Amino acid sequence: MGISRRTVLQAATAAGAVGAVGLGQSVLARPAAAASPPGDVVGKVTVGYQGWFACAGDGAPINGWWHWSQNWSQTPSTTNKAIVAWPDMREYPATYRTAFGNLGNGQPATLFSSYDQSTVGTHFRWMKEYGIDTAALQRFNPTGGEGPTRDAMADKVRSAAESQGVKFYIMYDVSDWTSMQNDIKADWTTKMRTHTASPAYARQNGKPVVCIWGFGFNDPQRPFAPPQCLDVVNWFKAQGCYVIGGVLTWWRTGDRDSRPGFTSVYHAFDMLSPWLVGRISNASEADNFYNVATVPDLAECTARGIDYQPCVLPGGVTERQRAHGDFMWRQFYNMGRAGVPNVYISMFDEYNEGNQIAKTAESQAWIPTGSGFLALDEDGTACSSDYYLRLTGDGGRMLKGLTPLTAVRPTAPVLGGDTVPPTIPGNFRVTGVTDTSAALAWAASSDNVGVTGYRVRQITSGTATPIATVAASITSFTVTGLTPATTYTFDVQASDAAGAVSAPSAQAMATTNGSTSIDLALSRPTSASSITQSYGPGNAVDGSPHSYWESANNAFPQWLQVDLGATTGVRRMVLALPPISAWATRTQTVAVQGSTDGSSFTTLLGASPHTFNPATGNTIALALPAGTSVRYLRLLFTANTGWPAGQLSEFRVHSA
Repeated sequence: MGISRRTVLQAATAAGAVGAVGLGQSVLARPAAAASPPGDVVGKVTVGYQGWFACAGDGAPINGWWHWSQNWSQTPSTTNKAIVAWPDMREYPATYRTAFGNLGNGQPATLFSSYDQSTVGTHFRWMKEYGIDTAALQRFNPTGGEGPTRDAMADKVRSAAESQGVKFYIMYDVSDWTSMQNDIKADWTTKMRTHTASPAYARQNGKPVVCIWGFGFNDPQRPFAPPQCLDVVNWFKAQGCYVIGGVLTWWRTGDRDSRPGFTSVYHAFDMLSPWLVGRISNASEADNFYNVATVPDLAECTARGIDYQPCVLPGGVTERQRAHGDFMWRQFYNMGRAGVPNVYISMFDEYNEGNQIAKTAESQAWIPTGSGFLALDEDGTACSSDYYLRLTGDGGRMLKGLTPLTAVRPTAPVLGGDTVPPTIPGNFRVTGVTDTSAALAWAASSDNVGVTGYRVRQITSGTATPIATVAASITSFTVTGLTPATTYTFDVQASDAAGAVSAPSAQAMATTNGSTSIDLALSRPTSASSITQSYGPGNAVDGSPHSYWESANNAFPQWLQVDLGATTGVRRMVLALPPISAWATRTQTVAVQGSTDGSSFTTLLGASPHTFNPATGNTIALALPAGTSVRYLRLLFTANTGWPAGQLSEFRVHSA
């Protein structure tokens, strides 16, 4: 599990509480010009993005409830939880059932997986909607067991940033990374640098941005000496990068939470971003830091030609620090009157420490009963789940000079509008089936303002995955692309214009017609032109839809082959990718070849594009020419619009 930054910093908090002044006693500072012109970080609002939540069954290599529970192998519950705040789950397309009790409104307690592309897309859509310019993707030591999942998250963040028009960059956290000095260079060179080719990768002064968080901290988790750290900073600068230092609070004075001898390291960075979580907890302490840290820090950076990006934090929910936005807004006001042109929000999705700005349960109606979690109304003032996103947008506009500097929050905690979810769709039922489809119908829901649509979901092993959205005027849907003689489970939810979603309907089961012949490829020997990591060819014939083969990247053509054991008449093949929304729609160009001896192959089906869509099960069926009789079947991949490699989770072969 990643290291909690708060716990290692709180010990130094008392040391910083000196020279405090009350609200209104601070001396206004003369605005200082930034060292650099506006770019993707200077003059912009950046948020820290963890992207480190996974759920059992989501297909992530981490294979567990990553960061949701203390024991990742067990479902999150009241006695097995690693979070202190509960997310507002109403807008997530894919959700996963937990062992918590139902929410206060009776709906099941579900959580999201960051590994689902739809989740990352939702988060980056919020960033775009609420005026967040840039996301710093946290990257802890990637050489251990979490590495493959973290690698995948970088790809997912890139995709979401590109689609939403939000910038992103890599932020390395060196906590407990003892071999950091060499590893971080190798990781950048072989993995992360490729993302700088994205139009969404953040650049400042024409250079790709990278951040290193943790140099100089006076604690056992970051024992690095100044020469090690200076070597890393200078190496990244030599690679043409603009390097941000995520540094400790007292970097300028070099005491309290700072190791001695790090001044040259701090001065080597292009931008300094001092940490603040665990340092302040109310508006008065925020004013103190304005005087003893923000103003002199900014002056020091300006004098040395270093850009300055201080933290703004919403406050911990559990600690009851938020004061319905007053605490966060006081920090924005202090940054504005100091003349700070840009800020770093800590954090976007940090539900483990409770200082997240992403949508959060607004009342006990949206929190699991008996969980002990607090909602955003913990101080008695109702707050909408998006309130801290709205405050972030307000603060960004003020710092950019788009709105006047004001010490008064410009946005109320709750805006007028619809706060009541629709009723549950009734009489959900199956009205007909074919070999490959199921027709569904339900009774219309009602709402105090108006239903805007319905979300049809497929239930697999307790996990609900949306497969279609229909308009409010439609109360039926036909699911296609199903497998013959197979039983499926579905439900439906209603939604309204405010984003509220009803509890799911009763489930309905549909069994498709027809019969399925024996899968001749099941557990048979396989081979492939290449593999990536542990994604070997046997995964395509192991009977599991979630394991998969993946070829070497950026090296088409690639092939996957199965040995049926003897020359056999074959007529049909079924190819599939994992049936979850994280595997976004993609088209792979595939040809089919056959052989009786394993050395001489003939083309059975020419190269043709085939679209895999999670909304229809991520499955395609291919009919082979009549009279086909082979022992070896080979799939030849020459293109993939969703990933630069051949990919397949199921390679099924049938005689009829």
